[in-house]
Amino acid sequence: MSVPHPEVVSLLEKQLTHEFHAAQAYTALGYWCDVQHWSGYSQFFHKQAAEERTHAARILQHLADRDVVPQIGALAAPKKDYEDLEQCAQAAYDLERNNTRGIHEAYAVALKHGDFPAQVLLHWFISEQVEEEAWSDKLVAKTKRAACAGALLYLDRHLEKELSGTGGGGE
Repeated sequence: MSVPHPEVVSLLEKQLTHEFHAAQAYTALGYWCDVQHWSGYSQFFHKQAAEERTHAARILQHLADRDVVPQIGALAAPKKDYEDLEQCAQAAYDLERNNTRGIHEAYAVALKHGDFPAQVLLHWFISEQVEEEAWSDKLVAKTKRAACAGALLYLDRHLEKELSGTGGGGE
């Protein structure tokens, strides 16, 4: 298989670093929620952290399959203190928007260089990001609407049930 153009490699490595950063940020969000006793939100953010690590692995494998030893960028420590669940939900939305921008940038460069394998990889990510942005937008909206403690407790329990598979599959 052909080695990708250096500009494509650079942007895939940048996206790889974004995915690892998002995994760390979701882990930090999960533990903040855990300490605050929001177990549904905590489980949800830990699930997202695992998903981001899987996304990073997908990029790593793509590069390795094309004879590129990936350069993983340095990761800054994620934010660990939040004022409330609304701020956590907004942080998740911002992470997903940032990932989408990086994926779109990498895809545009893959198109420019005619890198079909990278385009296929990134097309999967583009589709995935539609889903990621949709859930994060809904999480922000639902958290804002649930502004009182009783409604937030209900939403937290709802997330917990959804993640345990006993929630009935709806939103």
